[in-house]
Amino acid sequence: MTTTLKPATATRAASHQPGPLALALRQGRLELTQFLRSRESVVFTMGFPVVMILIFAAVFDGEIAPGVSYPQYFITGMIATGLMTVSFQNLGIWIPIERDRGVLKRYRGTPMPKWVYFAGKVIMVVVIGIVETAVLLAVSVAVFDLHLPGTATTWLTFGWVSVLGITACTLCGIAISSLARTSRSGSAVVTPVALVLQFTSGVFFVFTELPSWMQQAAALFPLKWMCQGLRSVFLPDTFAGQEPGGSYELGRVALVLAAWCVIGLLLCLGTFRWTTRRDG
Repeated sequence: MTTTLKPATATRAASHQPGPLALALRQGRLELTQFLRSRESVVFTMGFPVVMILIFAAVFDGEIAPGVSYPQYFITGMIATGLMTVSFQNLGIWIPIERDRGVLKRYRGTPMPKWVYFAGKVIMVVVIGIVETAVLLAVSVAVFDLHLPGTATTWLTFGWVSVLGITACTLCGIAISSLARTSRSGSAVVTPVALVLQFTSGVFFVFTELPSWMQQAAALFPLKWMCQGLRSVFLPDTFAGQEPGGSYELGRVALVLAAWCVIGLLLCLGTFRWTTRRDG
């Protein structure tokens, strides 16, 4: 006797397929697990901003301006460079490793939509970025009596500057990952770029004390604007007059960071590779 499967069987099977959100969360959980298993990455990513603010607080004493201590100034650069490290630097180094090991090639050969891979990376970057920033702020408040934003408006500014900044850095990190020919060259490609941007964008030095040509070069890239936007959050309004433009220029901060989000997305779409050059 022949048994005929009911059409509803296929419908029920299809309904058990995870939705887009579930797929993204699964991939994000996988990315977080892989990140946490790499102790070196965890220690460097989470500890670097904290160690740097401790060093700067030990080296620089007193006030940079009336009512503005050096830790209060440098916390803005440490937050910005921490977000850049977990997004731009981390992705620019690890994606070539996954490409070289054939992980990306296997992903492309599965039924999983390609966007899920990138969604997992974004979730990992956002979660680690939030935790890293929270740890940095907690240490700075406990050790240096850091003054946190006191109004909803400044917290809102802190939020949109961080979101636009980490989005731009994430997209640029994915894009620059295609420049590395092998897994070993990822760090050699990304790290010098990150260091140059940190030294020229007001992370390790007071931005206005840098040569004017260096300030102009840094203004072409997002890290400088992330630092400037965060200074409007953690520094008093009176300090705005010491900025190169005479104010915090939050409108320009938003415009430049948004532009880099678009540029980074276009670079990703035009350059990202799922296989190494030797694979074709």
